[in-house]
Amino acid sequence: MENIEKAFYHDGFQLGMKAAENGFSSESIFNALNSMYAVIDKLNDSLFDFARQQGQPINCKKGCEWCCHQPIFALDYELDYLANYLKNNFPEPEQYTIAERATEKNNKLKVLNNDALLNAKHPCPLLKNGLCMAYEARPVACRIYLSSDVNTCLKFFHEPEDKSNFPALLDFPMRAGRMMNEGFKAALKTNGRSAKEFRIEEKLI
Repeated sequence: MENIEKAFYHDGFQLGMKAAENGFSSESIFNALNSMYAVIDKLNDSLFDFARQQGQPINCKKGCEWCCHQPIFALDYELDYLANYLKNNFPEPEQYTIAERATEKNNKLKVLNNDALLNAKHPCPLLKNGLCMAYEARPVACRIYLSSDVNTCLKFFHEPEDKSNFPALLDFPMRAGRMMNEGFKAALKTNGRSAKEFRIEEKLI
Protein backbone atom coordinates (compact mmCIF):
# COMPACT_ATOMS: atom_id res chain seq x y z
CA MET A 1 0.00 0.00 0.00
CA GLU A 2 2.89 2.34 0.79
CA ASN A 3 4.22 2.09 -2.77
CA ILE A 4 0.77 2.78 -4.18
CA GLU A 5 0.44 5.86 -1.98
CA LYS A 6 3.83 7.06 -3.17
CA ALA A 7 2.71 6.62 -6.78
CA PHE A 8 -0.41 8.75 -6.24
CA TYR A 9 1.65 11.35 -4.37
CA HIS A 10 4.10 11.45 -7.29
CA ASP A 11 1.29 11.87 -9.82
CA GLY A 12 -0.18 14.73 -7.82
CA PHE A 13 3.24 16.32 -7.47
CA GLN A 14 3.82 16.17 -11.22
CA LEU A 15 0.47 17.82 -11.91
CA GLY A 16 1.32 20.57 -9.43
CA MET A 17 4.70 21.08 -11.08
CA LYS A 18 3.02 21.36 -14.45
CA ALA A 19 0.81 24.13 -13.09
CA ALA A 20 3.90 25.86 -11.68
CA GLU A 21 5.63 25.75 -15.06
CA ASN A 22 2.81 27.90 -16.42
CA GLY A 23 3.21 30.55 -13.75
CA PHE A 24 0.38 29.47 -11.45
CA SER A 25 -2.24 31.13 -13.61
CA SER A 26 -5.80 30.22 -12.70
CA GLU A 27 -6.09 28.41 -16.01
CA SER A 28 -2.99 26.28 -15.40
CA ILE A 29 -4.07 25.30 -11.87
CA PHE A 30 -7.63 24.55 -12.97
CA ASN A 31 -6.39 22.41 -15.87
CA ALA A 32 -4.13 20.48 -13.50
CA LEU A 33 -7.03 19.98 -11.11
CA ASN A 34 -9.18 18.74 -13.97
CA SER A 35 -6.55 16.09 -14.63
CA MET A 36 -6.34 15.12 -10.96
CA TYR A 37 -10.10 14.85 -10.60
CA ALA A 38 -10.24 12.71 -13.74
CA VAL A 39 -7.71 10.26 -12.26
CA ILE A 40 -9.65 10.02 -9.00
CA ASP A 41 -12.95 9.55 -10.84
CA LYS A 42 -11.43 6.82 -13.01
CA LEU A 43 -10.14 5.06 -9.90
CA ASN A 44 -13.60 5.27 -8.33
CA ASP A 45 -15.25 3.91 -11.48
CA SER A 46 -12.92 0.89 -11.36
CA LEU A 47 -13.73 0.31 -7.69
CA PHE A 48 -17.47 0.54 -8.39
CA ASP A 49 -17.16 -2.01 -11.22
CA PHE A 50 -15.09 -4.40 -9.10
CA ALA A 51 -17.49 -4.12 -6.16
CA ARG A 52 -20.47 -4.91 -8.40
CA GLN A 53 -18.67 -7.96 -9.79
CA GLN A 54 -18.06 -9.16 -6.25
CA GLY A 55 -21.71 -8.73 -5.32
CA GLN A 56 -20.86 -5.97 -2.84
CA PRO A 57 -21.87 -2.75 -4.59
CA ILE A 58 -20.81 0.61 -3.19
CA ASN A 59 -23.88 2.53 -2.08
CA CYS A 60 -22.58 6.01 -2.92
CA LYS A 61 -24.02 7.77 -5.96
CA LYS A 62 -25.11 11.20 -7.10
CA GLY A 63 -28.23 12.02 -5.15
CA CYS A 64 -27.23 10.18 -1.97
CA GLU A 65 -26.93 13.16 0.34
CA TRP A 66 -26.22 11.81 3.84
CA CYS A 67 -22.59 12.92 3.81
CA CYS A 68 -23.51 16.33 2.37
CA HIS A 69 -24.63 17.66 5.75
CA GLN A 70 -21.32 17.44 7.56
CA PRO A 71 -18.35 19.85 7.45
CA ILE A 72 -16.29 19.37 4.30
CA PHE A 73 -12.73 20.66 4.22
CA ALA A 74 -10.86 21.45 1.01
CA LEU A 75 -7.73 23.31 -0.07
CA ASP A 76 -8.03 26.85 -1.32
CA TYR A 77 -7.13 26.03 -4.93
CA GLU A 78 -9.96 23.47 -5.03
CA LEU A 79 -12.40 26.03 -3.68
CA ASP A 80 -11.20 28.61 -6.21
CA TYR A 81 -11.93 26.01 -8.89
CA LEU A 82 -15.36 25.44 -7.39
CA ALA A 83 -16.12 29.17 -7.21
CA ASN A 84 -15.05 29.59 -10.83
CA TYR A 85 -17.38 26.75 -11.84
CA LEU A 86 -20.29 28.46 -10.09
CA LYS A 87 -19.46 31.81 -11.67
CA ASN A 88 -19.45 30.29 -15.16
CA ASN A 89 -22.46 28.01 -14.80
CA PHE A 90 -25.02 29.78 -12.61
CA PRO A 91 -26.82 33.11 -12.95
CA GLU A 92 -26.01 35.78 -10.40
CA PRO A 93 -29.25 35.40 -8.39
CA GLU A 94 -28.50 31.72 -7.82
CA GLN A 95 -24.89 32.52 -6.90
CA TYR A 96 -26.25 34.98 -4.36
CA THR A 97 -28.57 32.33 -2.92
CA ILE A 98 -25.64 29.92 -2.56
CA ALA A 99 -23.62 32.62 -0.80
CA GLU A 100 -26.52 33.23 1.59
CA ARG A 101 -26.74 29.53 2.43
CA ALA A 102 -22.97 29.43 2.88
CA THR A 103 -23.15 32.35 5.31
CA GLU A 104 -25.93 30.64 7.25
CA LYS A 105 -23.95 27.40 7.60
CA ASN A 106 -20.72 29.22 8.44
CA ASN A 107 -22.44 31.16 11.23
CA LYS A 108 -23.60 27.86 12.74
CA LEU A 109 -20.21 26.12 12.47
CA LYS A 110 -17.70 28.86 13.24
CA VAL A 111 -18.57 28.75 16.94
CA LEU A 112 -17.95 24.98 17.17
CA ASN A 113 -14.76 22.99 17.51
CA ASN A 114 -13.49 19.44 17.91
CA ASP A 115 -16.23 16.77 18.04
CA ALA A 116 -19.03 19.33 18.05
CA LEU A 117 -17.81 20.64 14.69
CA LEU A 118 -17.09 17.25 13.12
CA ASN A 119 -20.48 15.87 14.19
CA ALA A 120 -22.51 18.93 13.15
CA LYS A 121 -25.18 18.24 10.56
CA HIS A 122 -26.18 21.17 8.33
CA PRO A 123 -26.77 20.91 4.56
CA CYS A 124 -24.02 21.96 2.18
CA PRO A 125 -24.77 25.31 0.49
CA LEU A 126 -24.59 23.47 -2.83
CA LEU A 127 -27.22 20.89 -1.93
CA LYS A 128 -30.52 21.38 -3.74
CA ASN A 129 -33.37 18.85 -3.75
CA GLY A 130 -30.96 16.17 -2.58
CA LEU A 131 -28.46 16.80 -5.39
CA CYS A 132 -25.13 18.60 -5.52
CA MET A 133 -25.44 21.63 -7.77
CA ALA A 134 -21.72 21.52 -8.59
CA TYR A 135 -21.14 17.77 -8.67
CA GLU A 136 -18.62 17.97 -11.51
CA ALA A 137 -16.53 20.52 -9.60
CA ARG A 138 -16.72 19.00 -6.11
CA PRO A 139 -13.40 18.83 -4.23
CA VAL A 140 -11.30 15.74 -3.54
CA ALA A 141 -12.82 15.22 -0.08
CA CYS A 142 -16.25 14.69 -1.64
CA ARG A 143 -14.93 12.38 -4.37
CA ILE A 144 -13.09 9.98 -2.04
CA TYR A 145 -15.79 9.68 0.64
CA LEU A 146 -17.15 6.30 -0.42
CA SER A 147 -19.15 4.02 1.84
CA SER A 148 -19.86 0.31 1.47
CA ASP A 149 -22.91 0.46 3.73
CA VAL A 150 -25.44 3.27 3.48
CA ASN A 151 -27.00 2.19 6.79
CA THR A 152 -23.87 3.28 8.64
CA CYS A 153 -24.14 6.66 6.92
CA LEU A 154 -27.78 6.98 7.92
CA LYS A 155 -26.98 6.16 11.53
CA PHE A 156 -24.09 8.63 11.58
CA PHE A 157 -26.42 11.27 10.18
CA HIS A 158 -29.11 10.69 12.79
CA GLU A 159 -26.85 9.74 15.72
CA PRO A 160 -23.46 11.42 15.20
CA GLU A 161 -22.70 11.26 18.91
CA ASP A 162 -22.69 7.42 18.84
CA LYS A 163 -18.97 6.58 19.07
CA SER A 164 -19.61 2.94 18.15
CA ASN A 165 -20.72 3.84 14.63
CA PHE A 166 -19.06 5.58 11.72
CA PRO A 167 -19.70 5.37 7.97
CA ALA A 168 -18.16 2.24 6.49
CA LEU A 169 -15.72 4.19 4.34
CA LEU A 170 -13.44 2.53 1.81
CA ASP A 171 -9.86 3.07 2.87
CA PHE A 172 -8.09 2.80 -0.49
CA PRO A 173 -9.75 5.65 -2.45
CA MET A 174 -9.55 7.89 0.61
CA ARG A 175 -5.82 7.34 1.06
CA ALA A 176 -5.06 7.50 -2.66
CA GLY A 177 -6.99 10.74 -3.16
CA ARG A 178 -5.44 12.36 -0.11
CA MET A 179 -1.93 11.44 -1.20
CA MET A 180 -2.51 12.78 -4.69
CA ASN A 181 -3.76 16.06 -3.29
CA GLU A 182 -0.83 16.19 -0.85
CA GLY A 183 1.56 15.76 -3.77
CA PHE A 184 -0.17 18.57 -5.67
CA LYS A 185 0.05 20.84 -2.62
CA ALA A 186 3.72 19.96 -2.08
CA ALA A 187 4.57 20.90 -5.67
CA LEU A 188 2.94 24.29 -5.22
CA LYS A 189 4.83 24.82 -1.97
CA THR A 190 8.11 23.87 -3.67
CA ASN A 191 7.46 26.71 -6.08
CA GLY A 192 6.56 29.27 -3.44
CA ARG A 193 2.77 28.96 -3.38
CA SER A 194 1.27 27.86 -0.09
CA ALA A 195 -2.16 26.26 0.19
CA LYS A 196 -4.54 26.53 3.13
CA GLU A 197 -7.54 24.44 4.10
CA PHE A 198 -11.03 25.82 4.56
CA ARG A 199 -14.52 24.52 5.02
CA ILE A 200 -16.44 24.82 1.75
CA GLU A 201 -18.85 27.43 3.06
CA GLU A 202 -16.03 29.70 4.25
CA LYS A 203 -14.95 30.30 0.64
CA LEU A 204 -18.45 30.45 -0.85
CA ILE A 205 -19.58 33.38 1.26
